[in-house]
This record gives sequence, C-alpha cells and structure tokens, in this order.
Amino acid sequence: MSRLTNITMLVGAVVLTACATSGGKSSANNLSVVETVTINAPAAKVWEKVGNFADLGAFHPAIAKTEILSGKNNMAGAVRLLTLQDGGTVNETLTSRSAENMTYAYVINESVLPVSNYSANIQVKAMTASTTKVVWSAKFKRKDLSAYPAKGQDDKAGTDTIHAVFKGGLDNLKKITE
Repeated sequence: MSRLTNITMLVGAVVLTACATSGGKSSANNLSVVETVTINAPAAKVWEKVGNFADLGAFHPAIAKTEILSGKNNMAGAVRLLTLQDGGTVNETLTSRSAENMTYAYVINESVLPVSNYSANIQVKAMTASTTKVVWSAKFKRKDLSAYPAKGQDDKAGTDTIHAVFKGGLDNLKKITE
C-alpha cells in the first residue's frame, strides 16, 4: 500500500472511532436569553425582592418553595432547591453575588426544564432615584444534546421555556414593586 492510502485509512479509522464514541451526540448550539424590565421603584426596593437567593418565590409566581440544601444563603456555593407550582424541581448553585452591585449568578445542577449547561445572572440597576432596570440573562444548551433532539428538548423548547420563566418573574416583580 502506498503511504497516501495508509494515511487515508488512518484518518478514516479515527473518524469512525470518534463517531462511535460520541454516542451520536452533536455539538448542540450555544443558546442565550436576555429579558429586561423597567420598574418605577427605587433599586433598593427591587433588590429586596430579587437579592435573597433563598427566596425566589418572593417575586416569581411559578415558585412554590425555595429551600437552601447546603452552604450559607447568599454566599457562593450555596445550593437551593426550587419546587415549582406544578411539583417539578430545579436544583441550583449560587456562583457569585454582590449586594453592592445588586447582582448574582447561578447555575442549574438538575432540572425539569429543557436545558443543560445553564448559567445565569440577574442584575438590578438604578436608572434614576425612582426608576430601576432589571436584567436577567442566561446561557445554556438544549436538554437533549443528540444530533436529533426529542420534541420538547430541542433549541426552541429551551429558549421558549427560559424566555417564559424570565418574563413571568420580571412581570410579577414589576407588579409587586411599583
């Protein structure tokens, strides 16, 4: 065999091995969602509702219960369990928090939501003494990372769900703080 044939066969074997060991998974798209709301209330008042990692239900109507499972509330590493109104659960870890900057970041560890590799940030920003902007953003991938995701676990399901979660929370935050 010629050297070129050997190289071609080697490359083919590497490609076949890579495909076989990947489990049919593709590199799913990186997805992101950003929702904002402007609230006619001072930032400190809005942060009182948003800033407590142990009480997402203080402003989000989909949350029936928030429980700290480990770590200290509002400290990086704290793990919370959200119980949704429908009984589903979401397990999250606080990755950073700044009361001074009125922001915190977290990741989802396990969830009924159709997302994976999820990280998010929520920030409260004073626009004026009596006007506040809240920005909630996330980066994630769909739940089903295979080349042909199951219905309800594809890119659209992931982005639609996170948009709805953020919008529902921010709309209610505006309602209860204005």
